[in-house]
Amino acid sequence: MAFRIFTGIIFSFFIVMTTWADELELNPDHPQEYIVVKGDTLWGISARFLKNPWQWPRIWKGNKQIHNPNLIFPGDLLRLYYVDGRPQISAHSPNHVRLSPQIRSRPASEAIQTIPLDKIKPYLIWPLLVSQGELANAPYIVSFADEHLIGGAGTRIYVRSITKEGGVSSFLVVRPGETFVDPETGEVLAYEALFVANTRLQRYGDPATLLLTRTTMEVLIGDRLIPLIEEDIPLSFLPQLPETRISGRIIDVEGNLSQFGLHDVVVIDRGSEDGVKEGQVLIIYQAGEVVRDEITRRVGANVKLPDEQAGLLMVFRTFERVSYAIIMRAEEAMHTLDIVISP
Repeated sequence: MAFRIFTGIIFSFFIVMTTWADELELNPDHPQEYIVVKGDTLWGISARFLKNPWQWPRIWKGNKQIHNPNLIFPGDLLRLYYVDGRPQISAHSPNHVRLSPQIRSRPASEAIQTIPLDKIKPYLIWPLLVSQGELANAPYIVSFADEHLIGGAGTRIYVRSITKEGGVSSFLVVRPGETFVDPETGEVLAYEALFVANTRLQRYGDPATLLLTRTTMEVLIGDRLIPLIEEDIPLSFLPQLPETRISGRIIDVEGNLSQFGLHDVVVIDRGSEDGVKEGQVLIIYQAGEVVRDEITRRVGANVKLPDEQAGLLMVFRTFERVSYAIIMRAEEAMHTLDIVISP
């Protein structure tokens, strides 16, 4: 019976949260019209009109005169209006006079970005997060040609062991970076593989011979090689709510800062296994401190202060158990181990 009551409470809470998240709230200071300018982002425009920017898809009405209605370009006039009492926004080209039905087509590269891509581009490809076994069992450099002690572009390297059975001819040289750990259990979530160099295979074998073609740092004996896998890198992210309840913590931040804020890149301890996807928005709560009750002063009279909302982040790259995200709203200074949770 107790389990049924508890389940009912959780289900009711889920309904309340879903209903709350479904309410479309306009920013109290929203404009009726806005002309898009170069440098705008979809997130920034959404924040002008909406209290919750992730609700943008619900208010945006694609214009049929635009070849791709999901794209917004500098110069577009965004106009807020109502249909059956519900707000909608459509785009218009204020300087365009339509003489006959036609489609306005512009390269997608000219469209405004969802979030500031220059802040996250370095993280869209590197670093790569791998399991301990992937690096431990990967081929490694045992020597350099011509008695070199370190390697650079143009240096031949000898690697154990790369055979034809693998069918791979392009490899990346990597080096272990940070280890990401669950702050509550101490369990290792992922290992960082730092990019060191590109290679070109010259001869299979044990050792195999490869040529370093591009390097970002000195290549050392013991550096590991992993196959180069071509994959599409997303350059557009649509703000959205998580489909499942997500609760985790920030476990790392770019530059190992003690405090961080707007547009800083962070790592959270939740990934694709937990239902995290690119574009999802999470609320950041500053974890409340535990302080001593100076009035009572008895042993164990400590009080945990409430968690306070500090900002919002958007996930832009996911791995199995961790994800990279960018801070999109900062209301308070944030710190490692602050809480992230579904809106």
